[in-house]
Amino acid sequence: MAEGTAAGPTAAQRRVIEAADPATGRLKGASAQLAALVRLGLAFRHPRPPHDCYLTPAGRRLRDRAAAEPETRPQPQPQPEDPRAGVFTARLGGESDDPPRTAEVRGAWQGLVELRRMTNPDAALDRPCGWERSHLLQAAAIVLEAAGCRPAGPRAEGYRVEPTPQPEAVAVRAADAGLLRACEEALDSSGWHAGAYTEPRTGVRYLLASPRRR
Repeated sequence: MAEGTAAGPTAAQRRVIEAADPATGRLKGASAQLAALVRLGLAFRHPRPPHDCYLTPAGRRLRDRAAAEPETRPQPQPQPEDPRAGVFTARLGGESDDPPRTAEVRGAWQGLVELRRMTNPDAALDRPCGWERSHLLQAAAIVLEAAGCRPAGPRAEGYRVEPTPQPEAVAVRAADAGLLRACEEALDSSGWHAGAYTEPRTGVRYLLASPRRR
């Protein structure tokens, strides 16, 4: 059986995805199919025995799209999850003025919560997981957009998530003080440490945020 390629999973692999447990995303299928889905970024293998496979956020979105589309419509050709950002592209601020995407953002956040449950040693949901720690900018941006904060566009004010010299911290900037406070509250309630600081030379306020470890 042909293995899924960069164009997307095979029909058989899509059937495995669509048959995943609706609550946990646990997959059942041939070892070769599951291994291919892991390589495509649509599934991950649990680190603890029995090392079952579960849908990643990208796999869940593919399953949800398939369930929402009429059976007569041609199947989409999803891209494998980019290890740097994932199929869902988090908006850091400054992107084009795309239409609202409430459902997609909610799905990305739910996927992160599920990854926390499956990969944190104590299944803690209130603490960022390893993926978030290795994708700080994207993880913080997903938290903010899922909380209803608006990223900056080319012609619109909003927040911007930026890297910092610190190894586990991002900066969040917003010209509007109310938006900056809302970003701080969203991060604090989602497992991050966030504090407001003032740049000495410019007097500009910004947030410094890092994922909590405890």
